[in-house]
This record gives sequence, C-alpha cells and structure tokens, in this order.
Amino acid sequence: MTSTGKAPVLVVLQITGGNDYLNTVVPYSEPLYWDNRPVVHVPEEQVVPLDDNYGLHPSLGPIKELWDQGKVGIVHGVGYENSPRSHFRSMDIWHTCEPDKVGTEGWLGRVVREIDPNKENVLTAVNFGAGLPRALALPGVSVASVSDLATYGLLTGMAEDQRATALDRFANMYAPTIGSDYVMDYLGRTGLDALMGADILRTAPEQYSSSVEYAPSSIGRKMRDIAQVHLADLGTRILYTSHASFDTHASQLPVHAQLWKDVSAAVGDFFDDLREHDASDNVVLVMFSEFGRRVHDNGSGTDHGAGGVAFVVGDRVQGGHYSEYPSLKAEDLQTGDLVPNYDFRGFYSTILEDWMGMDGAPIVGGRFEKLDFIGS
Repeated sequence: MTSTGKAPVLVVLQITGGNDYLNTVVPYSEPLYWDNRPVVHVPEEQVVPLDDNYGLHPSLGPIKELWDQGKVGIVHGVGYENSPRSHFRSMDIWHTCEPDKVGTEGWLGRVVREIDPNKENVLTAVNFGAGLPRALALPGVSVASVSDLATYGLLTGMAEDQRATALDRFANMYAPTIGSDYVMDYLGRTGLDALMGADILRTAPEQYSSSVEYAPSSIGRKMRDIAQVHLADLGTRILYTSHASFDTHASQLPVHAQLWKDVSAAVGDFFDDLREHDASDNVVLVMFSEFGRRVHDNGSGTDHGAGGVAFVVGDRVQGGHYSEYPSLKAEDLQTGDLVPNYDFRGFYSTILEDWMGMDGAPIVGGRFEKLDFIGS
C-alpha cells in the first residue's frame, strides 16, 4: 500500500519502434553530439534545458513542466548487452526479461498472477489498444484488452470476424517461436475470462467527468481511457498502452517531433486529470522503447541502435537523472551505437520492489542494480 492507503497502480506507455535517445534527451553541451548529427539534430536554440549538460526535445514541454515539479525521473543508458537491433526480438526481451532465449511468460503477466493468484478480478490488468502485449501474456492470467471502452472484447473491440482474424494473427506471430500448442492453450484458457470484464469496463465512461480536454490524438484518447478506468476504481493495478511508430529511418525531424508532441501532451493531460480528481498519488507511469537509435545520422533519419532512455513519472517519483548518459566517444561505441550501461531488469526491479511492494527477482529473473527514483 502507498502512504495514502491506496494500492499502487502502474501505467506503462510503450514507445514503439526504437526512440531516438539523443534527440529526446539532448546532450547539447557535448561537441560529439553536433559532430555526429550534422542533419538530424535539435537546433541548440530549441533545446529545452534541464541543466547545463542536457535538455529535452522542444516537443516535450508538458514533460518539462512535470520535471520542474520534481515528478520525472530520466533513466539513462537503459538496455541490455548485445542488442539484436531487431524490433521483434528486442521488444520480446523487454516483455519477457529473457535476453538469452525466447521467453514464454510476460513479466507483467507474472505481476498480475502475484497480485491476484485466485483470479478474483478479471480487470487487474487492462491493455488499451489493438492486440495483447507479450508483457501481459501468461497462461491462466486474464487481461482485458480494449480498443475503446464502448466496444470492449477479447484482444480488441472488434466484431467477431475481426476478432477471429486478430486471434489468428496472434497465433501465427508467436507459434513459430514458442509452439502452436502453447499459443492456443493460452488463448483458450484466458479468452472467456477476459470477456467477463466487458460489462464492468463499459461503466467507466458513464462515471467519468473532467474539465481536462485531452489533445485529439490516438495516444490522447488512450490516456483518457486509462484515466477513466483508474477513476472508476475497478481494482485495476496495471494499465498498459503503446504509441508508434518511432522507427524513424527517414524524415525523422518532423515525425519524431509530432510523436513526442502527442505523447507529451497526453501524459501532461493525464496527470492534470488525475490531480483534478485527487487520484494521482498512487500512480506511477513509465515510458520505455525497445532500443535507441544510431549515434551518427544517415542524412535524413537514424537507424536502429542499442542504449536508450526510460522515463518514470508520478507524485512519488524523486525527479532527476539516474544512471549515466553513455559515452559518445568513437572508441566507446559498439558498431556505432551507444552502449547500454544500465540493465532494464534493474529498472523493472526498482518499480516492482519500491513501488509495487513485490519481490522483483522471480519476476525479472534475478537480482539487478536498483535506482532510487521512488520516494518514501
């Protein structure tokens, strides 16, 4: 329990596609940044300074406001060794905490099982968006996944024929790596349980009233839906969503700016909404991407990289920089990429142990260095 007696709630916002770390948290005092980014850089006069060394992309204005309130932790150099630079494999590693083999259990699925071992609440975890993130997939664990709260159903709010197609795609995606029997067993054992939450979830918008007007973007709508479910007090402890695509090989400058404008505005609106309802004190939001981008631009965008950045936001967050920004020196790069210097499983462990009040080791697969971004 939090200090207010409320159960801690975790919101996960997946930044899908590989976010450009260098142009998100800009090392503007480092000459090597400008040397490596002759084209794809944030103009120095547009950087929003955090201190004398680092600043945010100008699209992250609402995040900067939360930073100024001491509510944002920036975790530098997060990742894992020997990044495969593959979207599917890298996200799979983040989702299962299995960097050395193909995992079959989502880390948040394990969290849900720990929170609700007797399956008393089919809404312990809710995903917002089409599909079911691998992070939440675990046999015997039900997760509601909604495209919008008015049309809830298993995996998406689709019609029956569309839902069947989505299930087929899910099975075809994962069966080659983990076996068709496993996939179909998962779907069969959890499908009916997930559908039980439909009528309950539909009540959330009916109870909701707010003066906050979310920006008219897809992530804005998702964050509004997350706020509605949280404010409905349904016992939901894990709320998951994603925003894409940060895979900016070309035309990066306008695309990256718009993506972060939408995400940053949605996060700012979300916390304004919760605070208006006196419901922010037991919520922590984390944002991560599967990897960063290459240090040197390709003339129009950036290619797949390794070390990245994660954000943690909330009233109980001790704002500031955590871990270290990886070196940009040529001799310190690995095939042209920033080398991760902080294991993402330590990031998870901090959230699990210091926020959720759980033992992180069995969930992330061992003991890893924690950080102190969660306050008492």
